[in-house]
Amino acid sequence: MSVKISCEYLGDLRVRATHGPSGSQLLTDAPVDNQGKGEAFSPTDLAATALATCILTILGIQAKSLGADFRGARIEVEKHMTTVVPRRIARLDVHITMPAGIPEDTRARLIRAAEACPVKQSLHPDVVIAMTWSWGA
Repeated sequence: MSVKISCEYLGDLRVRATHGPSGSQLLTDAPVDNQGKGEAFSPTDLAATALATCILTILGIQAKSLGADFRGARIEVEKHMTTVVPRRIARLDVHITMPAGIPEDTRARLIRAAEACPVKQSLHPDVVIAMTWSWGA
């Protein structure tokens, strides 16, 4: 399956991306530490966001198969960039907070599913991805 995403440079380091199937749009902006205004997600912010939303989506799929409701599950991701050339994402600290009531014997399955998230599998192996979990928040 393929999905077409169209992007247009708007000037001043801002880009508008349009999701072909839905027409949904988002803007990116260069970060302040890279000549931008930081008024929107940067492209690397979107990579971090993609990881978090992918993990939550995969957990949602698992919830459906378990007949469970994971509403309220949350992820906070902190992106760290390299300080040397080439500029790239060095590390993503991912903290996953799951709702109360998830049985202990189900947790390993959920962790495995999160580890197999397609975005995580697509990121370069040099990007450190540190995932921590909180259960029953």
